[in-house]
Amino acid sequence: MACFSPLQWAALSALVFLAGVVDSLAGGGGLITLPAYLAVGLPPSLVLGTNKLSSTIGTAASTANYAAGLGLKLRALLPAAVVAVMGSVLGARLALNLDPGWIRPLLLAALPLAAYSVLSEHRFAEDDRSGEFTPKERLLRSAAVALPVGVYDGFFGPGTGTFLALGFSRLCRFDLLRATAWAKLINLASNAAALAAFLPAGAVHLKVGLAMGLVGAAGNIVGSSLGLKQGAQAIRPVIALVCAGLFIKILLDTKL
Repeated sequence: MACFSPLQWAALSALVFLAGVVDSLAGGGGLITLPAYLAVGLPPSLVLGTNKLSSTIGTAASTANYAAGLGLKLRALLPAAVVAVMGSVLGARLALNLDPGWIRPLLLAALPLAAYSVLSEHRFAEDDRSGEFTPKERLLRSAAVALPVGVYDGFFGPGTGTFLALGFSRLCRFDLLRATAWAKLINLASNAAALAAFLPAGAVHLKVGLAMGLVGAAGNIVGSSLGLKQGAQAIRPVIALVCAGLFIKILLDTKL
């Protein structure tokens, strides 16, 4: 195990658990976990890979919980997941040739609008209207959400789960709970793809990642269970908080 003190382990576990709860409801768990790993002294070269390992385990737990609770057929979601992974690969390649800094001002403009759209509509995405589309139309619409957000995930990254949930609720007309469940599967696919790149490069602290993966899984189960019980009423405020946190982070990064 990494040479953390008992207090550091306790603090890291608490933050990873909290991140799991938040991530299962609205995405954005990395806003908590990445600074937490750095704060306890994990080498920066291992932070991203270790976080991918723990978040992949946690996201798998919330995905399974949502799938069981909502009776989702994962096979129907796989095409969107494949499209998102393809988009992520494309985004990563673009990031090698383009400066991602230009996207920050766009996000600073978009995030307040996203938070406002969620909070201003009292019954935002409380009803599932996806049945208004044929299965083929839903497939095309879900791909239309997954592809650009996948490109964004590979190119820049923060807030991917939040943007997926909002996109699925808006374009596919899923209720916010079902949209969040779809977002979890897409996140799981993209996390696993990224982890497959980090592992051979030796950029993962396996013991820390596995230990925090179990903690994160517990948080994801608690959060997804809360989402299944309270639906949009639990998810809406968390999405707004994640948008606010991401806005602050990008603003600080831009000034730095």
